[in-house]
Amino acid sequence: QLQLVESGGGLVQAGGSLRLSCAASGRIFSGYVMGWFRQAPGKEREFVAAIGRSGSWTAYTDSVMGRFTISRDNARNTVYLQMNSLKPEDTAVYYCAGRDGKDVVGNKAYEYAYWGQGTQVTVSS
Repeated sequence: QLQLVESGGGLVQAGGSLRLSCAASGRIFSGYVMGWFRQAPGKEREFVAAIGRSGSWTAYTDSVMGRFTISRDNARNTVYLQMNSLKPEDTAVYYCAGRDGKDVVGNKAYEYAYWGQGTQVTVSS
């Protein structure tokens, strides 16, 4: 089992920044593709970003391209999501997720077997 714990959420004004962290334990972290998803009230969980096992590739949903950056530190078993130029529509619970298997992009929630508990991000206008 891969255990994931997110941190770094909070309340920020539009245009501000937050950095989310996700600490992993239990398995060899570098063996997993890692992703960030988010879920706003009344909406389905949506893909935000993903990063390959070694960090050699990254992928983003269009709405965060150029504003968010996903990264990982395999020595620290941690994946990050740097969020800049935040907008009210970024308000959601953000989840860290991990998947094993091929080192390719996965942008569907069902492709990820391991999930954190989520951290709330609220962007005020």
